[in-house]
Amino acid sequence: MSHTRRPTLKNDELDPALTEVSRRVIGCAIEIHKTLGPGFDAAVYENALSIELTSEGVEHQVNHAFPVMYKGQNVGSHTVSFYVDNRFAVMVLTVDREIDGFDRTAFRAQLRAAELELGLIINFHRRRLKDGGLVRVLNPDKLDSLRGQGDEDHDALDHAEAMS
Repeated sequence: MSHTRRPTLKNDELDPALTEVSRRVIGCAIEIHKTLGPGFDAAVYENALSIELTSEGVEHQVNHAFPVMYKGQNVGSHTVSFYVDNRFAVMVLTVDREIDGFDRTAFRAQLRAAELELGLIINFHRRRLKDGGLVRVLNPDKLDSLRGQGDEDHDALDHAEAMS
């Protein structure tokens, strides 16, 4: 079965309020990275990001758990580093490698389970965040439902975009 690849979504296709709050989160992450640099445990960056988000007036929950459903039954839960503005998830990493396709695919599955349209992966272990340390991941199923489009098979699609 062949899959048709849709064009990559652009920021202007997302809700402007969602785009704005995600930019604020990215700004906070950049400020933290400039101040602390790489080399600490994820908890250090999560604590610092919570402080920054609070000072910016961005509503967030730290280590928020979402239920995982399978055929209508709860089979467990998945915890994200941050649930921001009751709209999107943030995963904080501290790994000595670039964010790869598996990271994006796994996070997209978690976004689907939580029925969220957007997520950010922030890897504070990079020398510079803009060099593979910030990645936006979109949930095409949620975006299609918001647009009123039909349910298609999106498993082979990769709508993740590197932030720069």
